[in-house]
Amino acid sequence: MSLNPVLARITDRIRARSAASRATYMARVEAAAQAAGAARKHVSCANQAHAYAAFAPNEKLVLREARLPNLAIVSAYNDMLSAHQPFERMPALIKEAARGAGAVAQFAGGVPAMCDGVTQGEAGMELSLFSRDVIAMSTAVALSHNVFDGALCMGVCDKIVPGLLIGALQFGHLPTIFVPAGPMTSGLANDDKAKVRQRFAQGLATREELLESEMAAYHGPGTCTFYGTANSNQMLMEVMGLHLPGAAFVNPGTPLRDGLTRAAAQRLARITRLGEEYIPIARVVDERTIANAIVGLLATGGSTNHTIHLVAIAAAAGIHIDWNDFDELSAVVPLLTRIYPNGSADVNHFHAAGGMAFLIRELLAAGLLHGDVTTVMGEGLARYAEEPWLDGERVAWRPAVAESIAPAVLRPAADPFSADGGLKLMQGKLGRAVIKVSAVKPEHRVVEAPAIVFDDQDDLLAAFNRGELKRDFVAVVRFQGPRANGMPELHKLTPPLAVLQDQGFHVALVTDGRMSGASGKVPAAIHVTPECLAGGPLAKVRDGDLIRLDAEAGVLDVLVDETEWAARPTATADLDRKQHGVGRELFFNARANAAGAEQGAATFGTTLPGPLPTA
Repeated sequence: MSLNPVLARITDRIRARSAASRATYMARVEAAAQAAGAARKHVSCANQAHAYAAFAPNEKLVLREARLPNLAIVSAYNDMLSAHQPFERMPALIKEAARGAGAVAQFAGGVPAMCDGVTQGEAGMELSLFSRDVIAMSTAVALSHNVFDGALCMGVCDKIVPGLLIGALQFGHLPTIFVPAGPMTSGLANDDKAKVRQRFAQGLATREELLESEMAAYHGPGTCTFYGTANSNQMLMEVMGLHLPGAAFVNPGTPLRDGLTRAAAQRLARITRLGEEYIPIARVVDERTIANAIVGLLATGGSTNHTIHLVAIAAAAGIHIDWNDFDELSAVVPLLTRIYPNGSADVNHFHAAGGMAFLIRELLAAGLLHGDVTTVMGEGLARYAEEPWLDGERVAWRPAVAESIAPAVLRPAADPFSADGGLKLMQGKLGRAVIKVSAVKPEHRVVEAPAIVFDDQDDLLAAFNRGELKRDFVAVVRFQGPRANGMPELHKLTPPLAVLQDQGFHVALVTDGRMSGASGKVPAAIHVTPECLAGGPLAKVRDGDLIRLDAEAGVLDVLVDETEWAARPTATADLDRKQHGVGRELFFNARANAAGAEQGAATFGTTLPGPLPTA
């Protein structure tokens, strides 16, 4: 089928908008490739001796001869994150597979990996967004030794994959494959978990009952099984052609998972300059790939965090996107999945129903993906409409299932759950924001109610516990942007607001903070830009002001007389207590230099290919 005209138009717009910065980026990539020359010949003898000193004699010989590729492993392993614990044993698999492919693999470096699930609602969450840029810089440090012919990036969770990708794109001349760990097996159903959380918020469940529920949900190695940012990351890496086909949602510790890890190393050896075909990451990530990523996010009801991360990822490749691109594509991209919080199923159910291969085939057939992109498998996205299986000990691929095994979880493009992607741009007197409505029932998508203003999420929770919120209202939680306190997720507010909504009250959230990859059934206009600390109008709102949140029309307004509004001063907040403790002192420069949410909240200043256009 021919390409959808809206997708074609928006891709052309992105290409035109990015022409100068993309050309600059590609020129830098080409210069780096030329400087690298033939493998490691450009590196001095002393430098090479340091790089190879700890290796076995035969591998030293391979590296010294510089006729076979040296593969860098950059890993986010730690065993506090269930999603990253499986990475502990993967370097050994990769090194073995590399040797079998006539290459050498070196563990180039580790990157930090924090868990938003552990820090949710705690002070440590205020480091979370900025950890993405720390990870990008750590990736650059790992690859800066400049003795590598390709990179394998191992990461899963929220800021980690975007950080790894931003870092890898600074080495655009290197072929790069992302290696996932896979989701944990299914535990307590997500709906049941959510009910216990709401009961606890009402004082109807004990802390022991809550802990028992949470541990039954998050119970083993692998990624959390709901469709938040971590699993949205894995979907994106596949739609962008940076995984091996079908790698995203295979459980850890299985023969197929190990087979895919080995196959990634073998494939990377073939696509370096010293292999059979040269596919640098700069060639994989182009304007069409970024447009495909947005489509994949919309078609699956993915994490709102990627309205920030994809902007930063694109900028790292010299490509400029904005929220208008997301909004206009959302109008034509159908929602093909129902995965919690947009449904009751988890990612294991999605994978069993047909998974990524089925999804990509349907979107390609509907003209909603650029099929002519370059991937780590070569030319064309069609290979990603195939699913992996083990033919003996070798990974092979076969076509996706003809029909979804579970139509309540995954549907064809001709019979979607919704005709649109469920992500909206909100605009009005309060600025620009995004809202995810794919999990919000139609009767809750328009809320007009008085504001109750909070400068801290804990103040809202305290008011709820005192019984002061049993009414229609719009919670305005402000001074939560990148410059104020690192833009923490406010997911802890979901249970009490959901309780009030279930009791029949019309409630909504408006904030310059994030809500999370698990944004759910309560309407939430998030990432309000400009943020309050940057002079955003949200800082003018007072208790009792009538707020109109219309997710259908994309309106975010305050119904205050224009003259009064213009004369009203902006509020200030005492943020000193948000600057200290759990390492927040070390992130002062990150907060001071952070761009706005629509600009990707990047802290790098001018080190990216150029400033995002304002228009």
